[in-house]
Amino acid sequence: MQDNFSKSKELEVAIKAALEAGAVILKYFNEGMAHELKEDRSALTLADTESENIIKKIISDAFPDHCILAEETGYTKNSHSYTWYVDPIDGTRNFAKGVPLFAISIALVDDKDMLCSVVYNPATNSLFYAEKNKGAYLNERRIFVSKNKLSHSMMTANRGKKEPDDKLFRTLLHELPKNVVPSVRDFGCTALDLSFVALGALEAVISLGLKSYDFAGSALLIKEAGGKITKLDGSPWEFPEDHFIASNGVFHDLLIEEVKKQKEKLGLK
Repeated sequence: MQDNFSKSKELEVAIKAALEAGAVILKYFNEGMAHELKEDRSALTLADTESENIIKKIISDAFPDHCILAEETGYTKNSHSYTWYVDPIDGTRNFAKGVPLFAISIALVDDKDMLCSVVYNPATNSLFYAEKNKGAYLNERRIFVSKNKLSHSMMTANRGKKEPDDKLFRTLLHELPKNVVPSVRDFGCTALDLSFVALGALEAVISLGLKSYDFAGSALLIKEAGGKITKLDGSPWEFPEDHFIASNGVFHDLLIEEVKKQKEKLGLK
């Protein structure tokens, strides 16, 4: 199914920003500059900074009164209630190692209401985007979550830097393949993990304590592709809650129960 909806100005601007920033970071990636980091990460920092500057300029030129929260430069407060969440390179370690699993992530949010989003991997020319109540798309083709059950499922898990999250993450990587899902991976790029669920390539993601800009761009994709997102305990999820389960919805309740069981074993609240 091809993209036949009229994109808002906001989505058009987000797509433009992602494509232009993507062209810049792809040069670093293809020329190997990001793979030869000095101790101070200078080449990678430059790629991050250039990408973020391009995105922020394009957004600010189009919407000077909008707020922006970006990974490298933090929060820019303005008069409007709209806030753009920007991750100039999600999957930094992959990018630095020459692994083509990284993405630019941009999302527009009004308080907790996700309005539009873009996730772009320039290495594979994969442009994911969504707009509230208008569906999710990959390169102008509408996408949907899979209907796969447990026997044909694959999922990922990721975590932030807090010790409890790391403990639970490592436990889930070990226990989930035995008890629930045949294959559990860690691709190292949350934006793509969630986008792959929207695409139907993965069935679920368990996310533990990441930054809001890591998942802002792709959470809307899952909702618009027919997927399901809840807190770890199954209660309703709202952006920017950073502990959640996102899935195709087929075995979501089983994931909730398994996470609960493993948290109890670890003595986590």
